[in-house]
Amino acid sequence: MDFNVKKLASDAGVFFSRAMQFTEEKLGQAEKTELDAHFESLLARADCTKNWTEKILRQTEVLLQPNPSARVEEFLYEKLDRKVPSRVTNGELLAQYMTEAANDFGPGTPYGKTLIKVGETQRRLGAAERDFIHSASINFLTPLRNFLEGDWRTISKERRILQNRRLDLDACKARLKKAKAAEAKAALWSDEVEKAEHELRLTQTEFDRQAEVTRLLLEGISSTHVNHLRCLHEFVESQTNYYAQCYQYMLDLQKQLGRFSGTFVGNAESTSPPAAATSPPAVAAATIPAVPTIPVVPTIVGVPNTVAESVLNPNEVKPPASGTRKARVLYDYEAADSTELALLADEMITVYSLPGMDPDWLIGERGNQKGKVPVTYLELLS
Repeated sequence: MDFNVKKLASDAGVFFSRAMQFTEEKLGQAEKTELDAHFESLLARADCTKNWTEKILRQTEVLLQPNPSARVEEFLYEKLDRKVPSRVTNGELLAQYMTEAANDFGPGTPYGKTLIKVGETQRRLGAAERDFIHSASINFLTPLRNFLEGDWRTISKERRILQNRRLDLDACKARLKKAKAAEAKAALWSDEVEKAEHELRLTQTEFDRQAEVTRLLLEGISSTHVNHLRCLHEFVESQTNYYAQCYQYMLDLQKQLGRFSGTFVGNAESTSPPAAATSPPAVAAATIPAVPTIPVVPTIVGVPNTVAESVLNPNEVKPPASGTRKARVLYDYEAADSTELALLADEMITVYSLPGMDPDWLIGERGNQKGKVPVTYLELLS
């Protein structure tokens, strides 16, 4: 019992001494032991690393999970050391709605068929997103979180101990200074001076030892940067693979929709009013600004007016006499058959249209090669 009381009294005395020293330093009434410039540089670098790591971690979490409620839920599961339940991605949910809508509208209708195709692509996009989030969480977020919750807490703890050792050291210096001043006035050797010098030697040793421990931890920040750099490369690789998958899925969908758009349009004609049933007023037509159009090959008597009614032979197609247009290819395109023209991104080709041709397609020419090309793959130039 007496031992505990003495320990509590000693701890209270140390705390009071540190508080007095800290207050006097703030008021400019006491001297303060300054750390060397290299040590201060290490401290500033560590603080900078901690602050930016926190910001990058939080914003990456927002990128991977924009829903704040879901982030809070995941945080609680993590703190409770429980597995986060699997959550349906937005793409997968959209795919589910599209599939259900297609079944209601009729999977055999043009709209139903398209909903099914787009829904399947959305499902694949959602699965790719799930894989990306999982990979980024393990390879990028977890190392950042481990640094903040592990290494940084250790560094912070040792820095607080160093601060206390420094306050003890400066307090001993102040007591020694006062003891020597009292000794000079009394003109005799005081036991207080000897006691203060002994305490100063002890606190100096403890301060130097703690400073070395803290210095080693702060220098380990360099290794932290190397580790985070490796994790950043893995995050970029995961993100690149994710966007490459999404791009390929959308290209495949675009090809499917472009290839079957003519059939869909033809099937939908029965539900639309005939083109000749109504005619726009002349005034309205006059107020519509002129829009550049693709040159059209004139209709030849005796030749079917719709491309779908006959097999297109690109070698027999003649460019319109009124001129053609240039187009820049936006994406690579692989020809499905001999009537189509394969494309390479960024190349320039000549394009024009045929009467009655599906508006989603054009005739493209590159040198002696001709064939149908999808409009969505082109940037038409004036």
